[in-house]
Amino acid sequence: MLPDLKLVIRLQEIDNRMADLNREIAALPVHIAEIEKKLVSHQRKLEADRAALAGNQKERKKCDLDIQTQEQKISKLKDQMLEAKSNEQYRAFQNEIEFCQKEIRKCEDRILELMTESEPLDSNVKAADAALQKEKVEVEGEKQQARERTAVDQKAKADLQKERAEIVAGVTPAVYQRYTRIAKMRRGIGIAEAVEGRCSACNIAMRLQFFQDLKKGEQVLSCESCGRILYYNPPQAIVDETGA
Repeated sequence: MLPDLKLVIRLQEIDNRMADLNREIAALPVHIAEIEKKLVSHQRKLEADRAALAGNQKERKKCDLDIQTQEQKISKLKDQMLEAKSNEQYRAFQNEIEFCQKEIRKCEDRILELMTESEPLDSNVKAADAALQKEKVEVEGEKQQARERTAVDQKAKADLQKERAEIVAGVTPAVYQRYTRIAKMRRGIGIAEAVEGRCSACNIAMRLQFFQDLKKGEQVLSCESCGRILYYNPPQAIVDETGA
């Protein structure tokens, strides 16, 4: 096989691997953003549960204050009843006291409802907080793995770029230009193997004379269909180790 072909084959391997690394490096920030988005979702859930619990506690305090207010009214009304000058005034005070007592009972009933509701709300807050803390640890672990993986990929990419530069320096300029031109046109694939008289990239059968010339390996030839540089690997002879 011509030296240029050997170098271009390795060049294609390097370019394929670098393309994989570039995709992986680009995907890692997206992955981190996705797991952080999940973390934000858990954070919002916790905030919503805390807000619901805080609202419950706030309403209970309001009910307690309303009860105190009504009790103070009842105390004043009882004092005023002692000074009533007529039965009508007395009954009016009585009606107001009964109204205040009804309001107190409403507040007490509501407090009982709120106390019942607060138990699951408190459990939700504790569960959401525990889940968030666990998720934070997992997310940080994934982010650290992503950072380490990125560092490994960047190192591998730098090594490949160095090797690529050395190969490019050794390839005949015209062959390298042909490879890069075709690779841009063919989704990064500028060279292909000839297998059983066909281009392995486009799968188009070659002319017999063309295939014969390719097997001679005396010049760099391109597929007459897709334009990719072609190379031919002769079949390896199988050694019979049994001695038969």
